[in-house]
Amino acid sequence: MTIEQAQQEVDQWIRTTGVRYFNELTNLGILMEETGELARLMVRTYGEQSFKASDKGKELADEMADVLWVLICLANQTGVNLTEALEKNFEKKNIRDAERHRENPKL
Repeated sequence: MTIEQAQQEVDQWIRTTGVRYFNELTNLGILMEETGELARLMVRTYGEQSFKASDKGKELADEMADVLWVLICLANQTGVNLTEALEKNFEKKNIRDAERHRENPKL
């Protein structure tokens, strides 16, 4: 699935099964919630915190997909073509960071 296809499929699902988009600020809050859930699982999986009973059964891929879903919703609502945005972001990084990381003694 391409990013463009994902944007179209999320939009189709929202307009049929989901009835309508939540407003942009609600979706921003949901994005923060989903990001927190992803962070919680990452900290427990790769960090030093132990799992709680409520963490059992959570999957990293599913939590990442939840973040991506809401980000796609926000892109659709605000007219952002994520394919074009990502391509422009690569251009920016290739110019700005062309030598930066190679010359970083910390890496």
